[in-house]
Amino acid sequence: ALCFIMVRKFTATDLDAVMLIWKETNRTAHSFIAPAYWESHFQEVKEQLPQAEVYVFEEGGEVQGFIGLAENLIAGIFVREKAQGRGIGRQLLNQAKAVRNELFLQVYSKNSAAAEFYRKQGFYTTKSQIDCSTGETELIMEWRK
Repeated sequence: ALCFIMVRKFTATDLDAVMLIWKETNRTAHSFIAPAYWESHFQEVKEQLPQAEVYVFEEGGEVQGFIGLAENLIAGIFVREKAQGRGIGRQLLNQAKAVRNELFLQVYSKNSAAAEFYRKQGFYTTKSQIDCSTGETELIMEWRK
């Protein structure tokens, strides 16, 4: 049986799957932030997400991950926990690199796995700052073509 794999533009029917991945991965990757923080932002993100430029990674008819872009800002790359470590994040990032000449993002410094992933993909840290809503230190990272 053929297993169809593709990176494609987000459609409205992806919203529930994407939001489930958003909530699950944020809670896992940011154990240092109370789960209630993500719960309190869930509805806001769900309303804003369809307006952003979003690409999903689909495998066998199921969304396994997504990337959100707001202009040149990567709002986030999220990959379903059981699908992590298989290059999905890299493929989503490559899609963003294909449609942009420069990208930047914010990543919590305590989320060292994510920061390391971005470094391996050619991003470099330009500064660090405190995220006012969580009190956590975040790194600003950039990439240029």
